[in-house]
Amino acid sequence: MGVSGCGKSTLVAHLARHWACPAFEGDDFHAPASIAKMRAGRPLDDADRWPWLDRLGAAIGAAVTDNGVAVAACSALKRSYRERLEAAAGVPLLFVLLDGERAEIAERLGARTGHYMPPNLLDSQFATLERPTDDEPALALHCYQPLTELRAAVLAWARDMATAAQR
Repeated sequence: MGVSGCGKSTLVAHLARHWACPAFEGDDFHAPASIAKMRAGRPLDDADRWPWLDRLGAAIGAAVTDNGVAVAACSALKRSYRERLEAAAGVPLLFVLLDGERAEIAERLGARTGHYMPPNLLDSQFATLERPTDDEPALALHCYQPLTELRAAVLAWARDMATAAQR
């Protein structure tokens, strides 16, 4: 989870390869009207996000039921969005926030091509972002750590969470 350009999709691809599990790109679950809205430089509101989170959550839940594990890249900027995603999935979810400074991420977004999310929406994403609190099943990592370090941290944390859940 995290703002656009923080590296969610890249990390998810690596985790999916490690776990040999399904991977979902949250962007693929947006309604065409929401994509057009973002492409026009207008931020999404909750009414745009609820059905998107429901579609993505249902896909995650089905994949977990079939495969035991799945990973997804999704902004999940607010706690209520994370709760909605988990409710739609019907299975417990773990969240990894790829956090970073606005200037660093803006630089990444400026270099990205072929994506409908324009860099001018980054401020609205940071304004919406509610970083997970200690009572959420979430790990926060700096998005500029090397990918190998990010992956290792997530794998160790997920292993610890699974061990704790078995107790």
